Parts: sequence; C-alpha cells; structure tokens
Amino acid sequence: MSVTARPADGYAGDITPQQAWDLLRDDPSAVLVDVRTDGEWRTIGVPDTAELGKETVFDEWVTNDGRPNPAFLDALQAAGVEGGPVVFLCRSGQRSIGAARLATQAGIGPSYNVLEGFEGAPGLDGVRNREGWKVAGLPWKQQ
Repeated sequence: MSVTARPADGYAGDITPQQAWDLLRDDPSAVLVDVRTDGEWRTIGVPDTAELGKETVFDEWVTNDGRPNPAFLDALQAAGVEGGPVVFLCRSGQRSIGAARLATQAGIGPSYNVLEGFEGAPGLDGVRNREGWKVAGLPWKQQ
C-alpha cells in the first residue's frame, strides 16, 4: 500500500488514524510504536493490533518526570524496530512528531506521525475523545 501523507519536516509525514491502520494491515513490515507513558497505557487504553497479527511496540517518549527518554532509540532497536514503515502514536499527535523525527535522523523509517493520536487534543472544555484512534473506531483495549 502506498501512503499519501501530509508533508512534514524531518520525517515521512502525518497520516490519519485510519491511514495508519490501513498501512499496518497492508504492509507486513509496518510497525506501530505507541510513545505515550506507562500511566497513559494503563489508564486510557492501547491500540489493539492483534487481529493484524502484530504487536504494538510500547516505548515512552518522555519519562515520568516529563523529560525526554534518553533510552528511546535503544528501546526501539531492542524491540526490533530498525526499518519501516514505522507509525508513531501518542495521545494527541504531538509527542509522536518528535519520535518520528528522531527515528528518521537515526535511519529508521519511513517514520510517520498519527494525526490526532490515540484520543485527540482536549477541546475548550478540557475533554478529549472527539478525534483520534479511539473515535475512528479502530481496535483498542484496556491494558
């Protein structure tokens, strides 16, 4: 499958949650990397790629104190993420941009960012779940 991504600076581009799912489904070498924190995985849920015969890679982009994870690339490589395509997902589609850029700089790619993330940005009322992976109806589960 060919992906038509929204152009981006420093990585392959931005794709919608549905485009991410389609890429993961259609390309046997494609991998999903969830870069949220352990707390987010446990309380908000995680993408479920089991029906595709794939396991999602979980690699925190930031540590519990909000600082960049210095072991991020090492953890990607330890999980076997070396080539692409690699689809990066966070809560709202912001942290995953940095992850896609760093992976691209390290020669891992093509690396994509999932627009809207897992549950989207908060609205003016502070509530999420108006966009993103979950709202798109893509498979997910509580961890």
